[in-house]
Amino acid sequence: MNDFHEDLRYSQECEDNPIWLEIYHKAFPTLATITSHRKDGFHQRAGVDRSITLQNSKQILIDEKVRRKHYADIALEFMANDQKKSEGWVCKPLLADYIAYAIIPTGNAYMLPVIQLQAAWEKHGIKWKERFGIILAKNATYSTLSCPVPVPELFSAIGQMLRITFDPPTQHVTAPHNTTRHNISPANFTLTNH
Repeated sequence: MNDFHEDLRYSQECEDNPIWLEIYHKAFPTLATITSHRKDGFHQRAGVDRSITLQNSKQILIDEKVRRKHYADIALEFMANDQKKSEGWVCKPLLADYIAYAIIPTGNAYMLPVIQLQAAWEKHGIKWKERFGIILAKNATYSTLSCPVPVPELFSAIGQMLRITFDPPTQHVTAPHNTTRHNISPANFTLTNH
C-alpha cells in the first residue's frame, strides 16, 4: 500500500536535491534563475513546483515528479483519486509547461512537454492501457491509477504530436495583389500598464 504522506515527504525531501539544478542547467542552457513554489499558494495549487527564468526573461513552469525505482517506463497518472474520480496529471488541465520526471537510481530525467504529452495520451491512452496495463497504487482511502508506458513508445508519440500534416490546397495560392505593407514606427506606440 502506498502512503500519500510518505510519498509527499519523499518528494519534498528531493526538492533540495542538487540533481534539479543539474537537470535544469542541462535542459535549459540559458537558465538565469530557479524559483521554488513548494509552499501552498497559487502555483502549488496549479501543479507548479518550480519556475525557470531564462536569460531572455522567458518563464517556464515545471511540475516535478520523482520515481524511487527504475522500471524502464514512465508511469502516466490518469486518475489521481479513484474515489473522487479526479483526473491525474496526464489528462487534467495543467499550468505547467513541462513535467520533469526524475528517476533517482538511474540518474535519468525526462522533460515531458505537457501539451504534446497530453495530446499523445488523448490519442493513445486507451490503447496503452490495453497494451501495458494499469498500475494501481493503493493509499489509505483511495487508489491512484497510472499506465506504465515504455520510454521509447512515449517519446515517439510525443514527437508525432510535433509533426502536423494538413491537406495542401488544390489550387496554387498566391498573395492578393492589393496587399499593402504598413511601416509603423516605434513613435506610434503607446505603452500602458495594466
